[in-house]
Order: sequence, then C-alpha cells, then structure tokens
Amino acid sequence: MPKAAVLGPLPTSHRGQGGAFPHPKRVSDIMLASTLLMATLPLMFFVALAIKCDSAGPVFYRQERVGLRGRRFPVFTFRSIRAHVEADGWPVWAEMPDHWVTRVGRFIRWTGIDELPQRLDVLRGEMSIVGPRPERPFFVEQFNKLIPSYDHRHAVLPGITGWAQVNYPDGASVEDARERLRCDLYYIANHSFRLDLKILLATVRVVLSGKGAR
Repeated sequence: MPKAAVLGPLPTSHRGQGGAFPHPKRVSDIMLASTLLMATLPLMFFVALAIKCDSAGPVFYRQERVGLRGRRFPVFTFRSIRAHVEADGWPVWAEMPDHWVTRVGRFIRWTGIDELPQRLDVLRGEMSIVGPRPERPFFVEQFNKLIPSYDHRHAVLPGITGWAQVNYPDGASVEDARERLRCDLYYIANHSFRLDLKILLATVRVVLSGKGAR
C-alpha cells in the first residue's frame, strides 16, 4: 500500500467521542472484549505462572496512559521486562536493550499476549478495541510541544490496536511519533465499521508474523 494511502490527509477538525462513534461501537467493544477475555482466561493463568517462575517481580505491569480528552488512566499488561526498569521514574522508549526483557517477556511481546489484560480497560470504558494507541503522559507532554496537532488524537477513545499499529512500527523518535500521528488522524477522519474490521484483520496478520513485537 502506498505511503500516501496509508497516512492520508491530516484532518483539520475532529468531533468528540460522542459524535465520532455511535453507541453500537461501544456495544461491540464490550461484546468482543468479554468474549476474548473469557476465551483467554486459561492462557492468562499459565502466562502469569510463567512470569512468576521466570523472574522476580509482579505479574502485571502498571502504566499511566493518556486517553480520551487528555484523561489519565492506568493500563495493565503482563510484565515483560525486568522489575528494575523505569524504577527511577523515567520512562523508556518501546525499543529497549535485550537484557531488559525477560525470557517469557520476549515471547509474550512477540505474540502480543502481554496486552491481554487491556481487555479490562475496554470493559471499564477507558479504551476501545480499535483506536489510537494510548501514550504515556511524559511523552505526550513532549510531543505536544514538538508536534502540531498531537493532542487531536485524544478526541476519541484510545485502542488496543489501530491504524498506526498495523501500518507503522513502534518507534523510538519524535519523527516516528509524527508519522504514527498521521495514521491516527487518518483513522479519526475516516472511521467506519469497515475500517475497524480491516484493522482487526490486519492485526491478526501482524501478530502471526511477529512484526508487531516491541
């Protein structure tokens, strides 16, 4: 797919969550998140056990993220990095040294299993299945200063997967954040059930290929 087609034009205005997405999207989010959560409960139990046996530290990793209209909320994932990482309070980019990632963590990041607990964020109404990826407050503050219109991505609920996630890899620079923003704004301007379905199918391909590993 040509890059121009992936990114599309930058929208000049955005509607709020209520106008951007009709009520059926929330209904489908709850149904899909509930189904996935119930179907993966046995897997989540074994992943939790593997994490405890593999390295010292908690099973879950808690991070504060920025969501709809700039509201902060906690996101829980399975811990895939060693417990001391970011212990000093300074966040790190998605790309990190190999020795920071645990043996189990490397696998669950490659498969996307580490993000399974985020279905609970969807059920709580903090996230959607599809939408811009929620970022950490530290980086949001930096990007707001460096990238025009960056805050526009908070006009809708953040998502577990999204147009940026399936079309642009996780980055480690301001320029990467700028390109991912263009993908997010394209999604906000062109959202539809068909586009959501296209993103979900693309997400399956990305997970199976391992291209989404962070």
